[in-house]
Amino acid sequence: MSTAVIIGGGAFPKKPYPRELIRRADIIVCCDGNALKSFLRNRGAIFGEVAREPDTIIGDMDSMTPKLAKEYSDRIIKIEEQDDNDQTKALRHILEHYPDVDTIHILAATGKREDHTIGNLGLLMEYARRWPVATGHPSIDMVSDYSTAFTVTDSCDLILGKGRRVSIFSPDNSLKIKSKGLVWPTDEVVFDNWWPATLNRTSEDVIHLDFSHKSLVLIITD
Repeated sequence: MSTAVIIGGGAFPKKPYPRELIRRADIIVCCDGNALKSFLRNRGAIFGEVAREPDTIIGDMDSMTPKLAKEYSDRIIKIEEQDDNDQTKALRHILEHYPDVDTIHILAATGKREDHTIGNLGLLMEYARRWPVATGHPSIDMVSDYSTAFTVTDSCDLILGKGRRVSIFSPDNSLKIKSKGLVWPTDEVVFDNWWPATLNRTSEDVIHLDFSHKSLVLIITD
């Protein structure tokens, strides 16, 4: 099995952990020209003298310069449709062309623009709906210098470690989540806005979330 990273046009990571995910990736896909430029600016610090190239650059190419378009013409995939953003186009490409990939990390998808950040984080729940892990699709998370975000869809135990910051979001206002291992239990939370289950902290190494029914939930930890 193998790992893929998708690099977006947001704030490129500077900390060791997300950069290590890029260094270890078997497949690297950049979302359009801005992501490619960020990758090229930072690859020396990640790979050293190894001139690692992205495997694919995918998107509508609205941020691609003519010079880079010519240099990377052999690995550019232009998709002009706007039903999906470039991040989703990159994810779909990996799913269709790399069946051995079992883990996908999305980086540089947040920062710079709040609307892009909110939209891209929300897409993690859409991906869980379209391509659930339970049916054999890869696990997908979004990693930045500040957090790791991922989706769960049913009751679960999460090994996070004691003292971790954690926030829980859901678009389902009928969902109830009973929790163990959090400083502030979520049993009475109504998910009718973004904020009600944010800024929590783990009180145990393992937290348990008991869903009233299967639904889409976004978890963000530090």
